[in-house]
Amino acid sequence: FSLLEKLEHSISPYVAFGIMPLFAFANAGVSLEGLTFASFLYPVPLGILLGLFLGKQLGVFIFSYASIKFGYAQMPNNSSWLSLYGVGILTGIGFTMSLFVGNLAFVENTQYIDGVKLGVLSGSLLSTIFGYSLLLFTSKK
Repeated sequence: FSLLEKLEHSISPYVAFGIMPLFAFANAGVSLEGLTFASFLYPVPLGILLGLFLGKQLGVFIFSYASIKFGYAQMPNNSSWLSLYGVGILTGIGFTMSLFVGNLAFVENTQYIDGVKLGVLSGSLLSTIFGYSLLLFTSKK
């Protein structure tokens, strides 16, 4: 490996898990000023949060389960249903495309844009925390 390749490999985890998420969060432009718990209960943020956190995990897990049971797919080696569910939870993380679609959906109603951002970021955060925790729990057995 050249010096540049060694440097690239050494900083890769910091970029992938630290710098890029911070950049994406800063780029989302969410104002935390005046944020209260009630802000999460408005229809737009709550709907997006539930869709990302519950909808995606259930959809992915149910279709994965059905595909395995009906023989269209195989259970991955050294995995359990609980670890497969943990991966399903992690599917709620992708916030870049969700923010893009949310901005397209509310082009005419800009008052909902902050709610979209709040719902997407909080749904992604919940998916990250619960998915990581479940996979950490199942991998220690």
